[in-house]
Amino acid sequence: MWSMRILIIEDDAEAAGYLVKAFRESGHVADHAFDGIEGYSLARDGNYDVLIIDRMLPKLDGLSLIGGLRSQKIETPVLILSALGQVDDRVKGLRAGGDDYLGKPYAFSELLARVEVLARRKGSGTAEDTIYRVGGLEMDRLSHKVTREGREIPLQPREFRLLEYLLKHAGQVVTRTMLLENVWDYHFDPQTNVIDVHISRLRSKIDKGFDAALLHTVRGAGYMVRDGAR
Repeated sequence: MWSMRILIIEDDAEAAGYLVKAFRESGHVADHAFDGIEGYSLARDGNYDVLIIDRMLPKLDGLSLIGGLRSQKIETPVLILSALGQVDDRVKGLRAGGDDYLGKPYAFSELLARVEVLARRKGSGTAEDTIYRVGGLEMDRLSHKVTREGREIPLQPREFRLLEYLLKHAGQVVTRTMLLENVWDYHFDPQTNVIDVHISRLRSKIDKGFDAALLHTVRGAGYMVRDGAR
């Protein structure tokens, strides 16, 4: 099975943390959004193979979120995960645009199998889906190989995840909160300079010795990877 990109939209921090950890241990990339508005934004702008959406979400409920995506012609497969497991609930979820519906509690093995089916149905797993390119920087998510202008750049696992998240949002400002939640799995501010240290290390690896910088600090907002030639 190829490495899938999965977005989990779930307001239960413990449940979401379990899923993110389980998918990553299975060799996949998993991002997390706490509420419907954040989830909608990531699902609309991100390149995901499957969306896992809880029905009962703050700010924007799961069915409205799915309806909004479908109205924008975003056809990413959706698995609805919900404690509302009656027949009528499942029918509403599927009619709203969901592709599958799994009631809580569930076994992760079944969830993973269902997600794999949805991803295959989407036709994911080609080389184009697994490579990010910005300027002369290239990341192959399957081989975990990063190069810039043909020169291989060795990265530690956390540095790889950090760069991967930044590349996924290339051209967009990525906040410290987004990095803490999606790269470090922190849902609180640890009051340390962990992000600054890793950004500094990453910048020295991907920018030092090259003509144009790709990793930029957006003062008061966060960080951005963009083509330095622009």
